[in-house]
This record gives sequence, structure tokens and C-alpha cells, in this order.
Amino acid sequence: MLAREGGSYRVLLDGEERVAILRGKAKRLEDRAVAGDRVRIDPSTLADETIAILGVDPRTSLLARRVPDGRGTRPVAANVDQVVVVIAAADPDPIPQLMDRLLVVAEANEIPAWVVVNKMDLGSAEPIEAHLAGSGYRVLRTMARGEEGVEALRRELLGRTTVLTGPSGAGKSSLLNALEPGLGLRVGEVSKKVGRGTHTTVTATMIPFVGGGFVVDTPGFSEVGVWDLVTGELDSCFPEFRPYLGECRFGDCMHCTEPRCAIRGAVEAGTIVAARYDSYRAILAELEALPESWE
Repeated sequence: MLAREGGSYRVLLDGEERVAILRGKAKRLEDRAVAGDRVRIDPSTLADETIAILGVDPRTSLLARRVPDGRGTRPVAANVDQVVVVIAAADPDPIPQLMDRLLVVAEANEIPAWVVVNKMDLGSAEPIEAHLAGSGYRVLRTMARGEEGVEALRRELLGRTTVLTGPSGAGKSSLLNALEPGLGLRVGEVSKKVGRGTHTTVTATMIPFVGGGFVVDTPGFSEVGVWDLVTGELDSCFPEFRPYLGECRFGDCMHCTEPRCAIRGAVEAGTIVAARYDSYRAILAELEALPESWE
């Protein structure tokens, strides 16, 4: 599945893009097909202009965002090998907590993740690298207009299915245009009024790479919910917390106000970056405030 476009879908079948629709029981799927899904096609429709999707195979991974009313999630992309979070060095200014939320989504789904700091001609990657110190996340510096880091990024994407995500205006579409000349993806200017990029990507789109692999270009997220994550599992989604898990005085420690908390001790000692801990606390508070599914 390459993309959903209204009530129809674009699928890749034997190297050819085809238009498809859901048919039969597939129409009742709770999670409709999204970019990256592997679908089953009705062979009797292969000669038709529009082919029919009979079902969606089980997903090995899923990236989802919370729906606007906060009740449930909307799938964005499925069956991906890695998540690459693209952050701009400047214009718009990076929001580390948003980056942390996207990384948590990847960790919760057990999808390897790393970070690209783009627009290196406008700023420095050092604040992001300092923020992620000790977390183990790789950081690649890029500049789409000057091609800095573009070839290194290409090598990391070839042969894999990658979700490319991050805030609007970070330059995801510009990077893809630099990686695959001829794509012609629309590139939006950053709004001077609100300091955010315009949403030029409106739906997740799976883009085949020359040489092998796919990139899923996703809409810029102004917020990311982690609906399916329970509060007691959030700490394990921060890699730098893991060496300290099980070392707290209480087995159900939430690392907030409990005495003899190993995580807070590591923050105080400087081995866990305080801003990363702040992101943990912010996401934890959000999870605790979410309504239960039956409410």
C-alpha cells in the first residue's frame, strides 16, 4: 500500500502503481489500510481499472497518532523497519519534547529510531545532540539545499522501509526531493506568524526508492499521542532509563516523588539529561489524564 487518497488507495502490484478500493469484509476493518500495509487483492479484478482489496495482512509494526478528541488512535504507517525523526536546526526552532514523543512512539512499537538534524545552514545540531546525550540515539546532520549528509542518509534508507517523521517545516519533503530528484514533492514555507511549517504533506505516502526500499513521508505532527501505552511502560521507552529500572526502592515507582528513585538520582547526578526527564514527566502526565476507553 503506497497511500490512501479519500475512499481509494494506491497500491504497488508487480512494480506497477494501481488504484484500489476496499471490498466486502475489508470495508468493515476497524483500522483501514494505511501506507506500508500488505494487502490481499481480488484476482478477478486485476483486469479492471480499479482493483479490489479483500483484506489487510497482520502488521509487524504500526505508527499511530491520537485522534483529535483524544479517544483512540489513527494509524499512520505500518510494517516499517525504522523511524527517522527529522528536526530543523532552526526555522522553525527545534522542539525537543516533540522529538522525544516521536521517539517514544517508535520505542513503544519496538521500531528502531534515530534523528536527522536538517537545515544545518541555519543553525547548529549541538543542542539536539546534547539533549540526546546518553540515550544512544544516532544523530545525522543534513542540509538538503547544500546536499550535506544527503548521501549518508541515502545509504541508511536503501533496502529498508522507513517512516520519515517530524514537525512541519523541518524539511522532510526537501530531503526526499534531494534524495530522489524528480519527485517534485511540494515544499512549504515556514509561517512567520506561528513559527511552524505549512502542512504540505496531508497523508502518509509510501515512496519507492531507486535501488530498493521505501520511505513513508508523513504529515508533520504538532502533537503526538501515545494512547496505547500504559503509564507503567513509559519509562522503558527512554533508553537511558533502562539501566536504572528495577533499582528504585519501590517496584511500581513512577519516578516522580517517590523516595530513593534511581531515575531521579541519575538525573541529579547528570547521567540522565534533565530535559529528557522533563519530557518523560510531561508524557506521563498526559497519559494519566487520558480518559479510559469506556468513558
